[in-house]
Amino acid sequence: MEIALLNVRITIQKNAVVTDGIGNHMNRWTDYYTCHATVSGEGGKEALSAGQTLAEETADFTIRYCGKAKEITSTGYRVLMGGEHYDIVAVDHQNYKRRSLKLRCRKGGH
Repeated sequence: MEIALLNVRITIQKNAVVTDGIGNHMNRWTDYYTCHATVSGEGGKEALSAGQTLAEETADFTIRYCGKAKEITSTGYRVLMGGEHYDIVAVDHQNYKRRSLKLRCRKGGH
């Protein structure tokens, strides 16, 4: 992996249950890990749903492997880049060589 290609700063967020001051439990996104990534595979497609054309934007984020990165799954985590949220669809471990992870993402609506 060429370090110079890791030119975009991203934040991985984790969905966690928190308790407010009066004991209510709520789901919140909290910052889990901030790192540099290579963004590739930017694109999108259109799909028909209930007679409407919906655009779906996608992107792949490749990050360096580390102890925090290995815990990332497609459920309970998302990527924040430039104020936009991307839901993780799949995590590719790059043949389990422990050098990098590729996060396949879809732009989220929340």
